[in-house]
Amino acid sequence: MAFERVLTRNVGRAAARTVRGYRESGGYEALGRALKLDPGEIVEEVKRSGLRGRGGAGFPCGAKWGFVPRGTDRPKYIVCNADESEPGTFKDRLLMEHDPHQLIEGCVIAGRAVAANTTYIYIRGEYTHAARVLEEAIRDAYDQGVLGASVLGSGFRHDVYVHRGAGAYICGEETGMLESLEGKRGQPRVKPPFPAVVGAFGAPTVINNVETLCCVTHILQRGSEWFKSIGTDERNTGPKLYAISGHVERPGTYEYPIGVTFQELLDGCGGMYRGRALKAFIPGGASAPMLTAAESGIRMDFDNLAKAGSMLGSAAVIVMDETTCVVRAALRLARFFAHESCGQCTPCREGTNWMRLVLERIESGHGSEADLDLLARVVPNVGGISLCALGDAAQGPVKSLIEKFGDEIRDNLRNRRYPLPRVPFFDLGAVA
Repeated sequence: MAFERVLTRNVGRAAARTVRGYRESGGYEALGRALKLDPGEIVEEVKRSGLRGRGGAGFPCGAKWGFVPRGTDRPKYIVCNADESEPGTFKDRLLMEHDPHQLIEGCVIAGRAVAANTTYIYIRGEYTHAARVLEEAIRDAYDQGVLGASVLGSGFRHDVYVHRGAGAYICGEETGMLESLEGKRGQPRVKPPFPAVVGAFGAPTVINNVETLCCVTHILQRGSEWFKSIGTDERNTGPKLYAISGHVERPGTYEYPIGVTFQELLDGCGGMYRGRALKAFIPGGASAPMLTAAESGIRMDFDNLAKAGSMLGSAAVIVMDETTCVVRAALRLARFFAHESCGQCTPCREGTNWMRLVLERIESGHGSEADLDLLARVVPNVGGISLCALGDAAQGPVKSLIEKFGDEIRDNLRNRRYPLPRVPFFDLGAVA
């Protein structure tokens, strides 16, 4: 599919990591325009674009900005969620490592829109290289007058800081991230109040994902109508990054218009590994329910995936071929969520561990058909009633396992086939 690269246009251009090099590709023109607009006009432009958050929830970005109270002397903050600890997700890392000023520009525009003078980029602890690139870019931006007491000579002050996490998945949840940012244990807060009213340090706070803020840069540069012209419909607009991994020939981060079909994504990365048959795929990171090969024609946007019982989430597409044991795949995810649960609320703390234990019993060959019924009873007692979205995330893969592959699992249990043989991902002999 032919498509103009927007978010990834500077990937591979080392010069873009400097202010001077970034400006050669039109960098900071959008910020210059934003500084001439009334803050309310910026918010309205983003609302008209239809931009929905690229971090997972898909909430309209402009509407989120509109919740921030105006006419108050209290400080306001922008917090960029760069934690990206969802298994299978690596799109934001690409943006931060190759085009850090694109993100910085989006942060300052967001700050201008809600009258915030400070941005904190909360970055995943393991992203040491990305953090160094960002810190170097921020220093350069201060030296060139892009950040500091008078952004581009406008009189508007904005400061940007990088805050490194310590590798906890729960800190990707926005209020858990705020707790960590404040130096506390990273546990989600009870909501309401929501961060737009009571956020970082008790002040109004806008929290956006890296890709979301990068999209803001292009909306201000090219306009909301241009952004709306890309995508499936008025509810799913703009370019989108898809992080593709698993049994494909060329895993990586790919940019397409939002709403491209899964089959088009698969063809774009060279098809299935070694020409094997597709068995299942996860469309939106570890927390998204699995879909089957029969659903490969689905459009990869927020609404079509929701109708199919899954979600776009972080757009981390994990592809599994015919050699995959789906129980083993679900078990790996269940172990992750059980380990990463903060333990604050009972449904998540106990439910994630129960799902792990039952799946381990099935996969090891000691399970029975009754275990599937047990899982079916555990799932609704985890999702939808936990304090934060981790409970929903943990039950997604298990719920889809039962719904999509229940007959296969029951047949394997009856015929005592578990554990299924392990098929090596790569044939090292063939490589040699």
